This record gives sequence, C-alpha cells and structure tokens, in this order.
Amino acid sequence: MDALMLSRIQFGFVISFHILFPAFTIGLASWLAFLEWRWLRTRDSVWRDLFFFWTKIFAVSFGMGVVSGIVMSFQFGTNWATLSEQAGNILGPLLSYEVLTAFFLEATFLGVMLFGWSRVSEKLHFLATCMVALGTLISTFWIISANSWMQTPAGYTLVNGVFEPASWWDIVFNPSFPYRLAHMVLAAFITTCFVIGGVSAAYLRRGEHVDAAKRMLKAAVIFAAITVPLQILAGDQHGLNALEHQPIKVAAMEGHWQHEPKGEGVPLVLFAVPNETAERNDYEIAIPRVGSLILTHSMDGEITPLKAVPASERPPVKPVFYAFRVMVGLGVAMLLLVLASLWAWRRGKLYESKWVLNGWRALTLSGFVAILAGWYVVEIGRQPYVIYGLLRTADAVSPTIAAASVMTSLIVYALVYAIVFGSGVWYLRKLLLKGPQAHEPPPRRDAGEKTPARPLSAAGDAIEENAQ
Repeated sequence: MDALMLSRIQFGFVISFHILFPAFTIGLASWLAFLEWRWLRTRDSVWRDLFFFWTKIFAVSFGMGVVSGIVMSFQFGTNWATLSEQAGNILGPLLSYEVLTAFFLEATFLGVMLFGWSRVSEKLHFLATCMVALGTLISTFWIISANSWMQTPAGYTLVNGVFEPASWWDIVFNPSFPYRLAHMVLAAFITTCFVIGGVSAAYLRRGEHVDAAKRMLKAAVIFAAITVPLQILAGDQHGLNALEHQPIKVAAMEGHWQHEPKGEGVPLVLFAVPNETAERNDYEIAIPRVGSLILTHSMDGEITPLKAVPASERPPVKPVFYAFRVMVGLGVAMLLLVLASLWAWRRGKLYESKWVLNGWRALTLSGFVAILAGWYVVEIGRQPYVIYGLLRTADAVSPTIAAASVMTSLIVYALVYAIVFGSGVWYLRKLLLKGPQAHEPPPRRDAGEKTPARPLSAAGDAIEENAQ
C-alpha cells in the first residue's frame, strides 16, 4: 500500500478510537450535573453515591479522549501537510477556538469537580460540574463546525490554491452544521443513556445495588424516550440536507444506481450486495416507493443516482451502504426497546421484566457502534474529496512522506493504543462491575467544616454519635 492509503487507514484508526470517548463524556458530563442537582435537591445519599461512581467513569474516559485527540492533531502536519497548507487558514482558527473556549473552560473547572468536594461550597462545586458539561458541548460545537465546513464549504475565497476566510459567520454556520451538530449531540446523549440503562439492568438482573439501579434505569428510560425520537427527526432533516448538498453520498447510502422509470419513485433497499464493477445491486430486497417517501417526503420523488457521475467521483459504495444500515438498524432497535420499557413501566414491571432488562443489557454499547457507523457514512461518503468538491483526498496527503514511515507509525499507534486503551477499558469494566458504593457523610457545613482536619470515616462518626 502507498502512503496515501496508509495515511487514510491511520487517520481512520485513530479517529475511531478518539470519537468514542469524547462522545461518551459529552453525555456523561450532563448526567453528572443531573445527579448532583438531584443530590442537592433531595439530600438523598443514593444520588450522591451515584455522582461519585460516575465521576470515576468520567475521569478515565475524559483522560483517554484527551490522549487520543493529541495524537490525531499531529497527523495534520505529518500525513496531511497539503491539507494543512491549503485549508489551515480556516481549519486552524476553528480548532484553536475549541481550545481557547471549551478546553480552557473544562481545564479550569475539571479539577474543582473531581477534587473539590468538601473543599468548596456546594454551589461552587455544582457550578464547576455544570461548566464541565457546558465545556463538552462547546467543544462539540467547534469540532463539528470544522468538520461540517469540510463537508459543505462556505464563506471562503481561493487565493493561489489556498482557502482564505471571507465570512467567518458563513464558515462556522455552514449549510450542514446545524443538522450535524444536533445529530452528534443527540448521538452522544443516547450513547451515554444506553450505557447507564445497560449497567443498571445488569445490576437488577444480579440483584446488586438495587435502589441505585432502579433510579438509573428509570432516568435512562425517560431520557431515551425523549432523545431517540428527537434523533430520528434530526436524522431525517440531516438526510434532506445531505440530499441537497451531497447527493452522491445519499445515493451510496441507499445503493441507488440509476433513475427509476418516471412515476415509480425510489425503492427502499433493505438489503443488497452493491456491485461496483457492474454498477448494480445483487441479491436486492427492496420496498417500492418507500425510499422516495423517506428521502424526499413524496411517493414519486427522485434522487440523483450514482451513475449520474463518473466512477472517479463516487465514494466506495459498500462501506457507506452497510454502515448506514447498521446505524439505522440500531436506531430502530433502540426505539423498540424504549417503547417496550414504557409499556413495562406502565404495567409496573419495568424492574422485573427479563425481556426489557436483557434488552438494555444487549444494547449497552449500541450507541458506540451507531456513532462509528454514522461517522463512517459521513467520512467515507464524501470521498474522493477531503474538502467536498474542492480538494481531493489524494491531493491532500503530504507529498514527501514515505509509506514505510506511515506504516511504522501505524504499528506503533496500534501497539500503544492496545496497551493504553486496553488498560483503560479494563479499569472501566472493573469500576462498573464494582458499582456505586456508599460514601461517608458530607462535612457539616453549618459548623464551618469544609476541609476536615481529620478524615471522615464511618468509625469516627460512630464514636461521635456514641459520645453524644
């Protein structure tokens, strides 16, 4: 393989790891804010114990996300120098804004959230947790803006082959940005939601941490009942936007090769084996007209087929076609599980139904798989361009980089990631198996105690109670 293919594999490998952890922490930070709010409102120690438990999960996931992100950013200079040279005037500031706003905000308040309990006031600690949650959302804003600009570039001028900013408003709020931002944030929330629901279902099936598990599962069902339908709506709007600005990507998603006879509409292809050599689908199973209804909201609507452009202008069809079906299939499974959970809840059997609990356990990691599948659709679907319609991926790679160098770094990345992330996932699994534990009572602030001179312990509290 040449340097181009190896660079694409390397970037895909690194970003596949990186996207999982930030997506998880986006939802997890908001979940922590909810837990702390419930603790402050009710003073129920179960909410506090859940906050401490999920804070540990957040800290490990956040750390792994930062590590993988640093590695990914270096590749812009080493493997994609031409992209950096031609688009750096636009992409550089967007990524810098993410650091100056989101990362600095998170760095400022993360330490307070992780280590400030009993050392700062309750209001300040809750503010820190909310600021960390806000920071993850601001980070998402800038990263999705930069990536969306590469999908639907706007607000630029070309000067001697270099992209220069003409309107930062048009650059940041490019045509696909609002739809992709909503889709990504909801995907992150849903991913966290199903992890929480799956973990709580596992505890209930084992009869462990029952009180905490019931609260987590109830919250997961409520939140999923809100976000999953919203995600379906956001996905529909995103699809309409993609059909307008990237019609060949949509054609690859649908496996649509040629125009249908007039008036017959576009079929919905449930399954097929795209044959790119013969430019057709083999073993196709399709429902007539339904594709038009979904894609154009009309029974006889038409979309641009793959054959409308030369083969050199098409993305690889198979990975886009199958990844899209994985994403949609998991979304349908999530929706069905939410409906089943609501029905069991109404009957008073949410916490006892084996089918429902096993469903949540089975879909615990479904959000991660759906995010990866969706990201593959977006990134592979815009090929052969890295900046859609303007800069080809083959022209964006560093011109002097050797294939041997890329292969060496790819092997090193794979080994280091296997160790670092393997250890991180092992530790996360250990924390999840242990579950939330009862913690010591908080300091008595009415006595002015914020940073106790002695450690608070159950034994010490018992001695004090006996003395009184």
